[in-house]
Amino acid sequence: MIVAFHRGTAEADVQTVVRTLETRGLRTARSSEPRRPILAVVDSVPDDVADTLEAHALVERVERPRGTWRRVDRAFRDSPTVVDVGGVPFGGPGITVIAGPCSVEGKEVIEEVADVARRAGAHVLRGGAFKPRTSPYAVQGRGAEGLRQLKAAGDGAGMPIISEIMDAAHLSAFVDAGVDCLQIGARNMQNFTLLKAVAGAGIPVMLKRGLSATIAEWLQAAEYLAAFGAEGIILCERGIRTFETATRNTLDLTVLPLLRQWTHLPIVVDPSHAAGIPALIPPLSRAAVAAGADGVAVECHPRPKEAKSDGAQALLPGELSTLVAEARVVGAAVGRSFAPRERGAHAS
Repeated sequence: MIVAFHRGTAEADVQTVVRTLETRGLRTARSSEPRRPILAVVDSVPDDVADTLEAHALVERVERPRGTWRRVDRAFRDSPTVVDVGGVPFGGPGITVIAGPCSVEGKEVIEEVADVARRAGAHVLRGGAFKPRTSPYAVQGRGAEGLRQLKAAGDGAGMPIISEIMDAAHLSAFVDAGVDCLQIGARNMQNFTLLKAVAGAGIPVMLKRGLSATIAEWLQAAEYLAAFGAEGIILCERGIRTFETATRNTLDLTVLPLLRQWTHLPIVVDPSHAAGIPALIPPLSRAAVAAGADGVAVECHPRPKEAKSDGAQALLPGELSTLVAEARVVGAAVGRSFAPRERGAHAS
């Protein structure tokens, strides 16, 4: 249950309600909403307590979340959350573009990709250093050295970086490298030990939807992050596994308007992993922006045929530039601006 007090309610009055709930053995969580006090009652609320709260003179509304999540529910905030990733906002009026290769292949290549992404107008540089590959013989990534190369390339281009973390044991490497956003991949969406570990790192987290996860399961995973201390959480729809084999996965754009009703978290769409076909990525990106995505995450490479992983779905530099330009146009058509880049000498 989520309890929203009237604006201007004194803190002492809020604490009185909290103590009353605690005497009934009920745990609460406090929203960071600045406009009014909002409490989430974590436990199941007895009917008599619910009736008392709904009738309380200081309470404006009481809402019951659709699932067992509380902190990520839409009612926990008055306005959608905006997550700051190295000076780049995810959420709010702007559209954000994440771009980069599947994996960090070396210093020269990632610097070249960073320059391509910057010139195209992308905001955040992505690249994998620890790679979760289906085949044990595929490229596994360059590890901590790859993170350092990614960070150096991002700094050189004036772009924050995002990279996937697979194991809690690797967290110190991400912190030491100065990674601006931790990505939880689809395979690890319900790795709750990993979620707990990264939640307390003080770094924004982008949580990808699991290959076969329901929306409720996805939001419950986000609740794990929020419950264990994560302040900045971004959801990422990257396609789900269905019976269809014509594309790599099936992009579920229905989540965009639906999640606007269910959660206050910003939402990014990854059409590269959804489609797996470069020609489909630009139209899917346009559709995502039109349907309400706060950003798109795409893979790009200056020479896709030479890429060590996922080259078949990587955009060429010119294709990335066109995608960003089209995202601007579609965003403007639906009343969205293009997120500013505030970081680095190359920001434009």
